[in-house]
Amino acid sequence: MSTRRTFLKLTAAASLAPSVASAQGAGAGRVVVIGGGYGGATAARALKALEPKLTVTLVEPNPVYTSCPFSNSVLADLRQISQQEFRYDGVKRAGVVVAETSATAVDAEAKTVTLADGNKLSYDRLVMSPGIDFNWGALPGYDEAAAQKMPHAWKAGAQTTLLRNQLQAMDDGGLVVMSVPANPYRCPPGPYERASLIAYWLKIWKPKSKLLLLDAKDAFSKQRLFQNGWTALYPGVIEWVPLSKGGKVTAVDPATLTFTTEFATHKAAVGNVIPPQRAGAIAGQAGVADRTGWCPVEPVAFESTLRPGIHVLGDAAIMGGMPKSAFSANAQAKVCAAAIVELLAGRKPQDPILINTCYSLLAADYGISVAGVYRPDKGQLTDVPGAGGVSALEAVGGLRGQEALYAASWFRAITAETFG
Repeated sequence: MSTRRTFLKLTAAASLAPSVASAQGAGAGRVVVIGGGYGGATAARALKALEPKLTVTLVEPNPVYTSCPFSNSVLADLRQISQQEFRYDGVKRAGVVVAETSATAVDAEAKTVTLADGNKLSYDRLVMSPGIDFNWGALPGYDEAAAQKMPHAWKAGAQTTLLRNQLQAMDDGGLVVMSVPANPYRCPPGPYERASLIAYWLKIWKPKSKLLLLDAKDAFSKQRLFQNGWTALYPGVIEWVPLSKGGKVTAVDPATLTFTTEFATHKAAVGNVIPPQRAGAIAGQAGVADRTGWCPVEPVAFESTLRPGIHVLGDAAIMGGMPKSAFSANAQAKVCAAAIVELLAGRKPQDPILINTCYSLLAADYGISVAGVYRPDKGQLTDVPGAGGVSALEAVGGLRGQEALYAASWFRAITAETFG
């Protein structure tokens, strides 16, 4: 993406498996990557493919990564949680050193990362892809303890399983209530896909039940496509309450599973709270997060505007018009890796063009999508006019079923590329 030369080099080298670096500090330079999701793991692999002499260390405490994309399908019993789990064997085979521990501190002046096991890593460039954390307490009544009663399931894994089990245990006729925060948050269309797939499951197994979607916004990604699908697939099942009609949740009570808005209270049989979010905590400690809780970056190499030498990718970063998605993180990681190779060689990276595509499922065989193309402009990433688009409102010839198949193919491809 950065240059034709580096892109072709990345493609050609992707099939190779360079030997694992024997010592941190060997090779043509040292790059530490914090966070082993779609951004961090991809960046680490791309760096080694582009410049095998680099020592690349991925810092990730979890030996198994649980994917948020497609985790809503677990709630609908379309997938098992085990199908969302990926190990780092492929990353290691690519020559990346994987430190299975947490980063506890970053010293931007000394260019070191302190690890939970007591070790320190020195770096020439640092890539941070720490994902999101929650603003506990930003919604009165909702904290980590409350999440055991009213799961967020916005970090896939145990919370996903908890919400699925609560849905299965609910009596037929029970009310499912979801709350959606104001922007920004991870995966803008994710709550509406979740509502759709829960409705899909309710229609089959709890046909007397309904879902109430309380929203702190008046508009959302792929809105007309979602609402058309709800009308066609789930008439009377999903009720969406926008901000202007009192949809913003102002407090919750986990003891009674009650949601309070400006105008009403709603008691749930199952409550799903998607709380306000910010960049992962290590971003704040490193000094790359601003007062919004997110990380401002320049739009070519995604270098922090607050801490030179540190690059921030994925959900944690402020990327202008580019949304917080797995595809975005993957694309940003490749561009960032190419830019770092250029910077370490004393060359200036070229302006990139980035692409994002986001698929959403409304049922097992009903998919919709949105795509965008982005380029640097006036210090941020902006949409290329006329280059993106969404699924056609009028679906013909089995289009929705095709898009569901495309979504599954995309997931297989990105997980194989990142972890395989």
